Parts: sequence; structure tokens; C-alpha cells
Amino acid sequence: MAERPGWASGDMDLERPSVARIYDYFLGGAHNFAADRAVANRTLRAMPELRGVVLTNRALLRRMVRHLLGLGIRQFLDLGSGIPTAGNVHEIAHRVDPSSKVVYVDVDAVAVAHGRSILVDVPNATALRADVREAKTVLESAEVRSTLDFDQPIAVLMIALLHFVPDSDEPHRLVAEYLDPLVPGSYLGVSHSGYEDGEEGEGAARARRTYSEEVARMTHRNRAELAGLFGDLEIVDPGVVRMPYWHPESPDDVDEAAARFPGFAALGRKR
Repeated sequence: MAERPGWASGDMDLERPSVARIYDYFLGGAHNFAADRAVANRTLRAMPELRGVVLTNRALLRRMVRHLLGLGIRQFLDLGSGIPTAGNVHEIAHRVDPSSKVVYVDVDAVAVAHGRSILVDVPNATALRADVREAKTVLESAEVRSTLDFDQPIAVLMIALLHFVPDSDEPHRLVAEYLDPLVPGSYLGVSHSGYEDGEEGEGAARARRTYSEEVARMTHRNRAELAGLFGDLEIVDPGVVRMPYWHPESPDDVDEAAARFPGFAALGRKR
């Protein structure tokens, strides 16, 4: 039996790995257990570049939030938000406008407990523990309804989320359930693991199988499949692209490897 750290409440299962806590480990965080680190290290042995992929995904989140702020968005619903670490959505948003509103949603108890602890004295931001696949529950929660104004545009963030929603769980329907109640001018921001057909190497395939068997089923999607999840939304510039190509901060951030990066990003606007 693993030793329980002081910040882990008694209802947290230390033996069952979690997507949020594995992501935290990849980012160098401390809110993870031995079971999380064991799975993470097995995937790293299969795919050594995975830690860099995670860091690139985190950098994308920061760029996307800043871009949305530049478009006038001041409300964010961060689904599958994970364990808070440097560069949280509310930190980025509040530097531009302290009145910006943020709701973090995750099913992981550690992620939500830690989120609530750092948001105690932060206005206009809160954390909700819920299964993001239950859109109605999330959207009707007290946390969401008391924080976000549905008469104004909202940005829904699904960063590194939809590849954990298999086709059998109807990701198209899930996206629509979140966007349908929002006013025109709202946005959907997505990052998604994936390759074009035939690109996935043996190591990446082993890493995906490890995740699927031990943590959560993982579904890679190609560029066209990801575009399809946006439904009637207008996919804005630069379209569905490999993550490093999505509004890079500097041309130096895009190297030859970017063309083979194992994941895509896109931002869609509700008409």
C-alpha cells in the first residue's frame, strides 16, 4: 500500500493512475502518486519524446488563452483542466483583465482539491469536480451558473481532452452539448493527440496502448477527423494545424520536427 501524502484525502485511490496526475508528473509537478509515475515512465520508455509533447501542449494552452483575450473573450470554461500548475488560465486572463471569469472542471479529486486551494482568494475563478462527459450536469452546476454569464460569449477549452473520448461516446454530441447553449461569438479551443494516416510509429503505438489499458482509452484522430468534431463552428485562422504551428510565439519555435508533431490544435467560433 502506497504511503498517503498529507494533501491526499482518504477518498483518493492511490493505486489507480489518473490522467490528470500523470500529466502533472510530465510537467514536473508534485501532485501524483507512485502508480501515476509508473505508468508515465512506461510510456516514456516507449515514446521518449512524450514529455516534450506534453510541454508543447501546455504552451499551446497559454497561446490560445492569450489569443482569445485578444479577441475580446473574458469567460473561460476549462474542461478536463487537470492539476493547476504555472500558467493557469486564470493567471493568464487576469493579467489582461482581472474581471475575467474562469471555471475549471475535472473529475480527478486531486486536481479539484488543489485548484480550490489556490483559488480561495482569487475572484471570478472556481473549480468544479465533475465528469466532463456529463455536459448538462456541468453547465447547470452552481459553480458554472454563479461564475459565467451565458448572455456573453464564453470560450470552452478542451485541451488534451477529446482524445480520451472514444467515438462510442459520441464526441460530436459532447461538443454540441457544450456549445449549443452559448451565444454567437463564443469559441471552442481544442488540442488533440493524433497523426495523419500511417504516421504513428511503433513506440507511439505502444505508449497509446499503455494509456488505453492502464489509465483511459485513448483515440488518435487525424486532421480531418478533428475538423469534423467542430460541426457548424467556423474554424478560424490558421485552421486545424499541428500544435507548434498554431500561432507560435516565434518562428524559432517551429522546427523541422513540427511537421511530424503527434497532435493538432484548432479554434472554432460559434456563428
